[in-house]
Amino acid sequence: MIRAEQLTRHFGQVPAVQQLDFHVRKGEVMGLLGPNGAGKSTTMKMLTCFLPPSEGTASIDGITIDEAMAVRRRIGYLPENAPSYVDLDVSTHLQFVGRMHALPSATLQDRMREMAALCGLEGVMGRRIDELSKGYRQRVGLAASMLHDPVCLILDEPTTGLDPNQIVEIRHLIRRLGESKTVLLSSHVLSEVEAVCDRMMIIDQGRLRAIGTAAELAQLAQNGVEVYVRFKQDGERVIERLQRDELDIRPAQEPHAWLIHCADADTALAEQVFYAAVACDAVIVEMRTARTSLEDVFHRITGSAEKET
Repeated sequence: MIRAEQLTRHFGQVPAVQQLDFHVRKGEVMGLLGPNGAGKSTTMKMLTCFLPPSEGTASIDGITIDEAMAVRRRIGYLPENAPSYVDLDVSTHLQFVGRMHALPSATLQDRMREMAALCGLEGVMGRRIDELSKGYRQRVGLAASMLHDPVCLILDEPTTGLDPNQIVEIRHLIRRLGESKTVLLSSHVLSEVEAVCDRMMIIDQGRLRAIGTAAELAQLAQNGVEVYVRFKQDGERVIERLQRDELDIRPAQEPHAWLIHCADADTALAEQVFYAAVACDAVIVEMRTARTSLEDVFHRITGSAEKET
């Protein structure tokens, strides 16, 4: 549904996006992750035909971005700050957007009712947009982006500025949309991406660093074996002993708990930790293979990218 091939954008001599290659399948919710300045918004602006690429190309539903009007008929785009005419009420704003898409009057009224129900706007259709909360303004933006029934949605930071309850509501809405649309979702909030996306890709410094499911990215980033261990008391002597073996050790969130990583996947790390505890007369309360979180994946992948430069 969405395909990028060597997609590149320079601003003067500065490369913002460099040779991106990826494919988002039909009916898939794909997350686009990256630190601030990684090139996420620039990538989306090229896909939505707001910026021409310096090199390479992309296509939406088989149509290249050179055919801008045909592409825009097939996409719904929600920028980070949802644009709207705040002095209009919601109904009038959606009518205006529908007319810009050349929807017939009868079709427009039907689509407005559908979008109001889908986005939870029935109770605010007569209210001015400047009277609405940030969460409802985001809903209006989503409704406007879907009014012409696009096959693909491109959402740039859709939960920016929302409170926790509003974030959960928008997440549920995006998941429902993903049942019938292809969705590309940009965010730097890792929990948001993990909650709603089927797959995700990580870009940094304009380059694609990794792509896959959360489990696939975790396996890629782990690059070895990691255990979580919690001691009855502090366990500092055990940690000091293990540090002599040049293991990657960092504190976990719980008291007296540590995450211990070894780059060699064949190492019997749990046994190594156990025997070190026995030697130090320390009591292990819990030990298990650690689950690599998406946050760990993000830091390891983008951190290694920084070291390459």
